[in-house]
Amino acid sequence: MAVVSKANAPVIFDLKSAALTLVALVLKTTDGVALDRELEERFGNVPDFFDHDPVVLDLSQVREAATDFAALIAVLRKHKMVPIAAKGGSAHQMEAALAAGLIEAPDTAGPNAPPRAPAVPEVVLTEVIREVPVTAPATLVVDKPLRSGQQVYARGGDLVVLAVVSFGAEVIADGNIHVYAPLRGRAIAGAKGNADARIFTTCMEPQLVSIAGVYRTTETELPADVLGKPAQVRLDGERLVVEALKL
Repeated sequence: MAVVSKANAPVIFDLKSAALTLVALVLKTTDGVALDRELEERFGNVPDFFDHDPVVLDLSQVREAATDFAALIAVLRKHKMVPIAAKGGSAHQMEAALAAGLIEAPDTAGPNAPPRAPAVPEVVLTEVIREVPVTAPATLVVDKPLRSGQQVYARGGDLVVLAVVSFGAEVIADGNIHVYAPLRGRAIAGAKGNADARIFTTCMEPQLVSIAGVYRTTETELPADVLGKPAQVRLDGERLVVEALKL
C-alpha cells in the first residue's frame, strides 16, 4: 500500500482576508408585508436592481420592534437580495438574527478585530429613474435634473448627468460619475468595489461622495479651491482626494 506523506501532500486551499463592498438595508419597519409592498413599488419595474447582492440588515431604527427574521429574509430573497448579516439591533433581536442564520456585522472595529468590509452605503427606498441593463457595461446618460428623493444607478458602467443633481438626490455607478452641472446630492462611484473609479463635476457641492466604499460627507468641509468649482474625487489608498479641475 502506498503511503502519502502529509509533508508532500498538495495544498488544496488557502485562507485570505477579503474586503467586500456590501449594501446596508436600513429598516424603518419590521412589517414584512409593508416592506414587500414598498420594495415592489420602488423597484418592481427594474427587476435586476438587486442582482443577488449580499445585504446587511441595519436594525438601529427598529430596536424596540418585534422582528420575524424568517419572514424578512424571505421578502428580501424574493427581491433578489441575499441577507447575510445584521447589526444595530437589541440583544434579543441579534440573538434571533443569529438563530435565523445571519451573522453579526460589527459597528466598530477594535484593535484586535478581524479585517472587515469598508463602510457600506445605506439603501434608501427612493424613486429609481433608470439603470443600465446588467448584460454588458455601458454608459448611462441622464439629461434631466434630479430632484430630492430620486436615484439613478448605472449598473456595470459609467453615469453621465447633464443637469443638476439636487440636494437629496442620489447618483450611483459601478464605474465613473460625470456631472456637468452642480452636484449637490450624493454620488457613489465604484459601487461594486472599483477603486479606480472617479467622480467629476463642474460644481462640487455634494452631500456625500464615495468611491469603493470610502466616504466623505459635508461634515468634512471642502477646501475653498474646490467648493462650488470644477473638481474631481479619486481614491488614494484608503483616503478620498478632492482636487480642482483645470478646464
